[in-house]
Amino acid sequence: MNQYVELYNEIKGQLDKMCPPVLNAQREEAMQTFQRLGFPTRKVERYRYTDVEAAFAPNYGISLAPLTIKNVPYVYSVKEAPVDVTPYYNKVADSSGDALTALNTALCHDTLVVHVPRGEKAKTPIRIENILSGQQSTMIIRRVLIIMEEMAEATLLFVDHQTSSEEDEQSNTSFLTLQVIEVVCKDGAHLDMYEMEETTEQCRRFSNLYVNVGRDCSVRHNNVTLTNGVTRNGIDVHLCGEGADVVLNGAVIADRAQHVDNNTLIDHQVGHCTSNELYKYVLDDKAVGAFAGRILVRENAQQTYSQETNNNMCTSEDARMYTQPMLEIYADDVKCAHGATVGVMDAQALFYMEQRGIPEEVARTLLKYAFISNVIDEMRWDSYRDRLHLLVDKRLSKEGRCGSCKICK
Repeated sequence: MNQYVELYNEIKGQLDKMCPPVLNAQREEAMQTFQRLGFPTRKVERYRYTDVEAAFAPNYGISLAPLTIKNVPYVYSVKEAPVDVTPYYNKVADSSGDALTALNTALCHDTLVVHVPRGEKAKTPIRIENILSGQQSTMIIRRVLIIMEEMAEATLLFVDHQTSSEEDEQSNTSFLTLQVIEVVCKDGAHLDMYEMEETTEQCRRFSNLYVNVGRDCSVRHNNVTLTNGVTRNGIDVHLCGEGADVVLNGAVIADRAQHVDNNTLIDHQVGHCTSNELYKYVLDDKAVGAFAGRILVRENAQQTYSQETNNNMCTSEDARMYTQPMLEIYADDVKCAHGATVGVMDAQALFYMEQRGIPEEVARTLLKYAFISNVIDEMRWDSYRDRLHLLVDKRLSKEGRCGSCKICK
């Protein structure tokens, strides 16, 4: 922790000069919070499955490069935002109770603002791509503020890529991404949000997403991890207005020594709201997966409907999956359910396919694909859904094609 306190003290003057007052006003208090809390240990319930301090241990240099925005509609740097962000910035995020969110707030040097005006519908999806490259181990502080005004509609795609070359791998070039996304959906807004990670084993990614959902809003969040090193995603969704509808979908494919931890909270604060959550993992080799999903139904949240499901497939003896679905209900007129499964590949289905001439490795690939594909089918963006099916097939087929049978050709 001390190295990040020292880093903050070294660059604070530079940050104060280059950043607008709305960012600087939160900085000192956030650093004090980080110093008070320290890096979360495994004794902190929401971080029990990820060794945070180990991931932050290397001496990362920090990138203070300004945001580059090239004619992306509705997307601005905080200095050029068309609205005053003071009522929103660091108001949805839990920087007082989460050490990593506090560290992000303290070191934040720019903020990406996505603003969709009242009653406006974005005609095309808004794509934000983050490409990690370079020859020096770097920490990247990323902050995003999404403001959906009343009756606004938009589709957003966040993609994390890391370029990988033999030179990078030999030099052990690594990246640490510390991301915080705040979303404000005002009454009647509709937001479809997609996040996809395609990085390498040298990447450490910690992301916290905070969403406030207003009356009669619809929010769908789809999170896909295809390749990574260590990933920990935190998602906090607060249903603040009646008639709100939230869907969380997640798909994880991990092998080798990859680590993926998804921790979610859906907070039903008022009545007549719905939430659905589906996460699926396919783990191979020595991969480690974790899912902890908490549904909180408060006392006044009558007529709540909520469904939470986590299904997992471990295809090797060394793969590990930790799952913790939770319901916390204080209202009596609700319909809520949750469940989780952890299993291995269906031996009978595998045998059936082999008996019909399908090579074993190809059969295993097909079963993995069939297991996880229904998460992708839930996505409403047609072209992205089709593209993702191809990417998942490519990811799973990396070592599962013989090249000789009709299926593989």
